[in-house]
Order: sequence, then C-alpha cells, then structure tokens
Amino acid sequence: MLMTSTPASPQPSGGGHWEELVTAALLGTARRAPSGVAAGRDAPTALLDAAAVETVRRRAGMRPGRAAARLEPAAEDPRPALPPTAARRLTMLLADRPGTGSGGRRGTAPDLMELLPQWLATANRHGYAAPPQALPALLDAARGRTDLRPAVLAFAGPRALWLARLNADWRFALRSAPGGGAALPGPGEPERIRRLWEEGLFAERVALLSAVRARDAAGARDLLATTWASERAEDRLMFLDSLRTGLCGADEPFLEQALADRSRNVRATAAELLSALPASALAGRMAQRAGSCVAIDHTRNTPAIVVEAPHECDAGMERDGVVPKAPTGRGERSWWLGQLVEAAPLGTWSRRLGGRTPEEIVALPVADDWRDELHAAWCRAAVRQRDPSWSRALLGTPAAPEAGGPGAVSLAERAKLLGTLEATERAGWVAGFIAVHGLSEAFQLLGVCTVPWADPLGRAVVDALNIARDAGSYPWSFSGVMGLAERCLDPAEAVRLEALTAVPDESEDAAPGAGSYWAESFQRLLTTLRLRATMQSEFTAP
Repeated sequence: MLMTSTPASPQPSGGGHWEELVTAALLGTARRAPSGVAAGRDAPTALLDAAAVETVRRRAGMRPGRAAARLEPAAEDPRPALPPTAARRLTMLLADRPGTGSGGRRGTAPDLMELLPQWLATANRHGYAAPPQALPALLDAARGRTDLRPAVLAFAGPRALWLARLNADWRFALRSAPGGGAALPGPGEPERIRRLWEEGLFAERVALLSAVRARDAAGARDLLATTWASERAEDRLMFLDSLRTGLCGADEPFLEQALADRSRNVRATAAELLSALPASALAGRMAQRAGSCVAIDHTRNTPAIVVEAPHECDAGMERDGVVPKAPTGRGERSWWLGQLVEAAPLGTWSRRLGGRTPEEIVALPVADDWRDELHAAWCRAAVRQRDPSWSRALLGTPAAPEAGGPGAVSLAERAKLLGTLEATERAGWVAGFIAVHGLSEAFQLLGVCTVPWADPLGRAVVDALNIARDAGSYPWSFSGVMGLAERCLDPAEAVRLEALTAVPDESEDAAPGAGSYWAESFQRLLTTLRLRATMQSEFTAP
C-alpha cells in the first residue's frame, strides 16, 4: 500500500499561536518554524494550512454582536413632484457658488444663488415636493444661509428632518422645525397635548403652544395658565410672546396678572401686549397719564401743542411697563414721556386735542423742542398698533424735505411706518419718494416693499438708474439698488431695459469708463429678469 504523509495538524491554542504563525511568516520557515510545523520543504505549505485552520477557529469563536435597529423609513411626502424643467433649474441654482468670480466686476451673468430664495418661495406657493436627490444640496445651502432655512425646510418636507437626524451638520433643521421635527398632537388629542406640555422639552412645548394658539387662542392661554407659576422666568417670557398670535381682549386678565411678575422682561412684554389692545385697562391708564402731559395751548396766535413731561416714574408706571432708568445720554423725563405716549391708544389724541385728525395733529407746532420726541413716540405707537391713518400722517408726502431728519421722519422710522400700509399704497409712496429724492436715500425704503415691485415703483427705479447713468456716475454707487432690482423688479420691465444696454456716449465730465460699466450692469439686470420670467414659466410647464 502506498502511504502518503500529511503535515502535522497544528494544536489548538489561544491568541499567542496566531502571533507565532505571523512571526514565522514574516521571518520565513527556513529561519523559524512555528510549533507543530515540521521544518523542511513542506514547512511553508504546513504554515499556510495552520494559518487557515487558526483563522477558522478565530472566526468561529467570535461572539455575534447585537443587530442594530433598522431605520424607520422617512415619512411619505404627499405633495406633487416638481415639473422636470423646474427640477433641472433647482440643480443649476444649487450648483452655483458665490465668490468664484475675480475682481469687483460681476459681468453680465445673473447671481443664481440670489435667485434661490425667490425660486423656493414660488415652489412653496405651488405646493411642490423637493426631489429626494436634491435634499443634501438644499440642506447644505440652508446650513450656510440662515435666511434660506424657513423656505428650504418648508420645501424639503419630512424627508429633510429624517436626513437631519442622521447627519450632525444638518441638525439645525431639527432645531428650526416645530417640536424638533416631531409630529405635534392634533386638536382631537387632549391627553397627548397635556402630556407633551407637562413632560416635553422646552422647544417642543414652545412649538405646541404656538400650534394650539394658532387654532384655539383660549385653549392655548388656558394651557399656559396650568403651569405658569412654576415656569422659569426666561421660559415665561418665551411662552408669553406666543400670545401675540390672535391677541384679543379675552387675553387681558391673564396679561394683567403678568404685570405683577417677578421678571422685569415678563412685565415689559405683558405691558406691550396690553398696550396693543386699545380697550384694555392698561391702555386707559396710559392714555390718562400721556394725556396729562400733552395739551393744546390756546393762548398763542396759532394753536400749538405744549408738553409737560412726567417729573417722576411712580410704582404704578413701573407696574404698567415703564422702564425707570433712562439709557445713557437720554434725559429721564423725555424717556418716561416717550414710553407713555407710545403705549397710549392713538384714538386718545383726537379727543384730547380738539377733535383734530391725525394729519392736523401732526401738523401742529410743538413748543419747547418737544416735537421730535413726541413724533417719534407717535411713530412707535402707529407701528405697534398697526394704525395706517396715523402712519400716513407721520409719513407725510414723499416730497417732504425732512427725509433724512430726526424723529418720526427719519428713513428708519419711515420704513417701519410704511410696513403698516397696504402693499400698493406702500409702493406708490416709495415711487414718489424716489422721483423727488433719487435712489441714494431709498435703499432702506425699497426693502419693505413687496416683491415683485408694483408697476409705478419699478418704473421709478429704472428711471432713477437711467438718470444716474446720464449723470456720468459709476454704477457701483448704486450696486445695492441694482442687486435689489435684479430680485424685485417685475420681469415685465425687461422690455424697457433693452435700450439701456447700449454703451452711451460719455460726456466730458463723466467718470472714465462709466458708460461701459453701466451697459454691463443693465445687461446683467436684463438677463436676470428674463431668467426669472423663464423660472416662473417652468413651474407650470407640462
């Protein structure tokens, strides 16, 4: 019988035997053979056999790990998908990166990233769902620009929150979403509402209170009252702020109690909310205090307003939200007067000042240099109480020469007052302002006008830019307005811009090369408007 020899089988061993095999493989079996392997020609083969056996032993001896829980799939998004053309446009907008150009000249190409907010607003208005493959780029864009986050999260829907739980870079989406992205209980789930309110995280409770307030103002107020006494001061402040939504007379008893709160900030917020209710007791108290400080002097040839500012800030004034300590550089009496007038219902003044209209009251002279202080307080009151008649009176005509003056007629105050007017009236007023004062002072006012700009405002902006070009100034003096025009002009204005894209003949006093810069700027504006028109059409394309 023919006998064949087989390599000796390696003996079972622990982890040390594996290290011995590795060492022998590195040094070579001619120099070192591991135990259980005979030296000689067959040693390399025996070494590999031993390593294979040991590998199987090592694998067989491993304890299986606990299986990870399977991810829950993302919630379904029931909204319709984007039209293919709009989806391709989104990819282009997200692929654009700012700051890639060289130097200060932008050329004639549109700034695509600046068109993304408008694109998102249109997509949300149509109710489309975001393409799943675009979600990472959308979240990255929103991560870098906080102004994009509300629109991006509304467009991205529940899948964005699902992704945000898996990527720390996108956790901002969970912080921005109501309740951290968790589904809030509905109106028919009182037990879930109670449990979440009593046991939820602070962000979840804020989101819950806001959601309940939006659909049931009294229910939200009652919910807040159940735990009000035990809440922290900073939490009470945030919860109280939610009552701005649907603020009404029924909130007055709760807010009156909050006037006695331990926290000064809570007391101030409660007083501000009560002052926005003209029929509230606090508004009546403030009207009485303010009325005792302001009167008509009939002893003069021309009636004039006289002011006697408060001489002290008593405990009742403090309880009603008047801050006793004036800021640095501000007189105490004028500081107290401003707060009283700001919180008094604007209807007070017609009765107090002889039945005059807001326009007539604002036109009255004010004695002893109190005019700016008084008008500024009336301006804040008009903004707080959303009173368009007083806003019109304080705004005056667009041609008023005090456009850059102090008090209620400063540009900052005018911008706030314009916000209380209806959009068409607002645009018409700003158009009149530009026609008289030009664009250099109008940037702040343009920012409060709705997009796209109404026809008279768009025409006024284009005409003013044309005048600036003819004057020979450089276009980058108006770069801010140009940037706004690219985003806010009605695309229909493109027809009027075509004639402005040609390089004009430069006059002797014109800045060198200004004409070509203007032509380039108008060409970029024209290109951007046409692109916006195309973008709009893509949302309804078949």
